[in-house]
Amino acid sequence: MPSFDTVLEPNLVEVRNAVDQAGKEIGTRFDFKGTSARAELKDKELTLYGDSDFQLAQVMDVLMAKLTKRSVDARFLDTSAKPEKIGGDKLKQKIVVKAGIDGDTAKKIQQAVKASKLKVQAAIQGDTVRVTGAKRDDLQAAMALIKKEAADAPLTFTNFRD
Repeated sequence: MPSFDTVLEPNLVEVRNAVDQAGKEIGTRFDFKGTSARAELKDKELTLYGDSDFQLAQVMDVLMAKLTKRSVDARFLDTSAKPEKIGGDKLKQKIVVKAGIDGDTAKKIQQAVKASKLKVQAAIQGDTVRVTGAKRDDLQAAMALIKKEAADAPLTFTNFRD
């Protein structure tokens, strides 16, 4: 039975490369000389450091530019956390690199596939959604539907079996 998996997984190697490049640029820029501005990546969590809100925004801009050059979608980053003070006037901000489809998005995808009246089934399997169907054309229509329904998440389709 033909099937495919809908996943949300960033290229962590490219994310690390972008963080390293951003660190090099921050180290050489004149406006960051003598400051605590930097970006670090541990596991799937970025931490940005700066001396002020403005400088933290500048570090974020440098990082986003490097991520864009390395073809990493900015929608993988969860920037909802507020900057926190770490002593004096220094700030840090944690940014989570999203990996895996969360439960709400998975349910939304599953319901959209069911409501579409296509002859396919969607099953949530951990942090992926597997879609199976009898015809390849139905699966391709389901891919288009999922991309349209979950436009806020950079979903990819893997494991296409015929």
